[in-house]
Amino acid sequence: MVPDPVFDCLFKLTTATYSHAAVSSQTPAMPTVSVAPEAVASRALSGSVKGKRVLLIDDSIVRGNTIGPIIKLLRNAGAKEVHIRVASPPLLYPCYMGINIPTREELIANKLNPDELAVHVGANSLKYLSVEGLVKAVRSDIKTKNPHKVGHCTACLTGEYPGGEPHKDLDW
Repeated sequence: MVPDPVFDCLFKLTTATYSHAAVSSQTPAMPTVSVAPEAVASRALSGSVKGKRVLLIDDSIVRGNTIGPIIKLLRNAGAKEVHIRVASPPLLYPCYMGINIPTREELIANKLNPDELAVHVGANSLKYLSVEGLVKAVRSDIKTKNPHKVGHCTACLTGEYPGGEPHKDLDW
């Protein structure tokens, strides 16, 4: 298997040169859009980032409209650099099995590659976990007689849908 630097970063935590300030980009769903930026600001500014290199780990980037304001807040708080590591591969395809993402056009990874997305959101760098790294992570402690029969859907990442792609005329 090809080495996955994001997997290594996330699971070995080899980020000694980065700030120890913990900044969470995970924000609970807010009742109105006007409340969300205040919640994000209070979390982002809770640690001292002035003059530091910040490693921001996000679970996923779907539409790309949440992480930019967080990076702006970090920059405004004096972060010298902001690097993003995403704990999932880029979402490229609609999910017909639970996540309401009906079109590829809504997914930012279909519009911008990681370097372009980093510039778009104001980060110094952005790296995703590979599909192989994700599969390795979720299967790491599974004990089974046949590891090839362990099922994890990666359709929104690879476009390979279990049972084939659903009918394209579905009304979501």
